[in-house]
Amino acid sequence: MILFDRVTKVYPNQQVALSGLNLHIQPKEFVTIVGSSGAGKSTLIKLMTREEAHTSGKIIVGGLDYDTIKPRDVPLVRRRIGVVFQDFKLLQNRRVGENVAFALEVSGAPRREIKRAVPKMLQLVGLASKEDRFPQELSGGERQRVAIARALIRQPKILIADEPTGNLDPKNAWEIIELLLKINRYGTTVLLTTHNKEIVNALKRRVITINRGKIIKDEEQGRYSLEGGK
Repeated sequence: MILFDRVTKVYPNQQVALSGLNLHIQPKEFVTIVGSSGAGKSTLIKLMTREEAHTSGKIIVGGLDYDTIKPRDVPLVRRRIGVVFQDFKLLQNRRVGENVAFALEVSGAPRREIKRAVPKMLQLVGLASKEDRFPQELSGGERQRVAIARALIRQPKILIADEPTGNLDPKNAWEIIELLLKINRYGTTVLLTTHNKEIVNALKRRVITINRGKIIKDEEQGRYSLEGGK
């Protein structure tokens, strides 16, 4: 469960990124978040992953009250949330399997667990035959699949996909969306941010529209809709 209760975020330069934002997302939901650049989507994600701290209000994610989290507890928060980015952020000097394993290595997982988990995760994302390839040998869609596998390897309850199709052609973009839907069917809460109107409208899932730091629309089976007619 994700709860934002009257959350405001003001940066040191006095920029108000979020203003009294209220948001409630149930476990296992698939939610698309839309909004123009600067609307507050990135800040929302940074607060959720504790990359930034909120200025006021209440944030509870997966039963953790962010007001009581100590700095040493932040890695625990981040283990519960997987994040996938538009630019993949893969380690270019490591093979596919090594990229996926890295997320477990930094958390101190035993080598036996890593050797068992990585092939299973690559099978899930359709890359079982690519374990020994380097990222530069893969297509954009395949690289995004590696990024998704890496985000999922620690079995997070929440997956944030931040513009995951932004650098992909339509065919690969839809393959990534289908993979996210598959992951959601397995019980993971998925938050997708995108500017792709066709994807949003075809999904027919809950759509939250953010503008100037506030939620201006929250619709079940919503459509891509921003102020100004976009």
